[in-house]
Amino acid sequence: MGNQALDVNYGIGGVSPISITVRGSDWYFTVCAIMTVTTLAFMGLSFRRPRTHRLFHYITAAITLVAAIAYFSMGSNLGQTGIPVEFVRDNPKVGGLQGGNREIFYVRYIDWFVTTPLLLLDLMLTAGLPWPTILVTILVDEVMIITGLVGALTRSSYKWGFFTFGCLALLYVVYVLVFLGRRHANALGANVGRAYMSCGILTIFLWFLYPIAWGLAEGGNVIAPDSEAIFYGILDIFAKPVFGALLLWGHREITPAQLGLRIHDYDEVPNQYGIREKHHNGVGAHNGVTNGTTTTTTV
Repeated sequence: MGNQALDVNYGIGGVSPISITVRGSDWYFTVCAIMTVTTLAFMGLSFRRPRTHRLFHYITAAITLVAAIAYFSMGSNLGQTGIPVEFVRDNPKVGGLQGGNREIFYVRYIDWFVTTPLLLLDLMLTAGLPWPTILVTILVDEVMIITGLVGALTRSSYKWGFFTFGCLALLYVVYVLVFLGRRHANALGANVGRAYMSCGILTIFLWFLYPIAWGLAEGGNVIAPDSEAIFYGILDIFAKPVFGALLLWGHREITPAQLGLRIHDYDEVPNQYGIREKHHNGVGAHNGVTNGTTTTTTV
């Protein structure tokens, strides 16, 4: 029977003359499948690591899981509403000279509101940035996403004011990643620096393309919703599954302790120094006593 999502969910969220076709819906479902398979792969890979070393697997899998749900919604033509276009184009695929409402997927911004902080958390924890820097950067990132959403839902030229605020927020995030993050990562070792640089460069390059996509789609009504789907979908594939694979590959020889992260497991008990050590048969595991100093096995 083929893809019937547009017919089944017709009219939910309103009817917009400038909206995705079956091709756009098929593409959204394709990206959903990619995100889902990647989530399962990331979770599967996590079982090859000790429980205390799975933090980045879990964060990265959460990113693709949320994205999979968002793309399922968009493929189903749900999580959208129609907004009158500011710019009327002569291209019939974007309303022609009659203009009309353009379909805006607000579920995309819900996805980004959840996943972009997690993505930044992946990067900034890798760099070993201090928590105050991490928190303020995530806050600025949320400002970037919210202003993008409000701008997309604004039918007047004031949308470009929100777009400007979002771009300024993006510049701050890039500043943190390029200057602060790079210095901290390099100070933690060559392997950490390489992992951070490869993922950071990819992220910064892609994130500068998102405002261009916004300007051509929600902002300027230049490209059709199907083209918008392809543009955002390709960006998200590289920004999430490809980023995640690159990050986890870079972390294969990096331990949480190297990044200043102390993660405890349930089978550890604190010793007299307050250090948690593996517990076997009710006794902490000791390697022995050398020169009067007790050496313990910690995680």
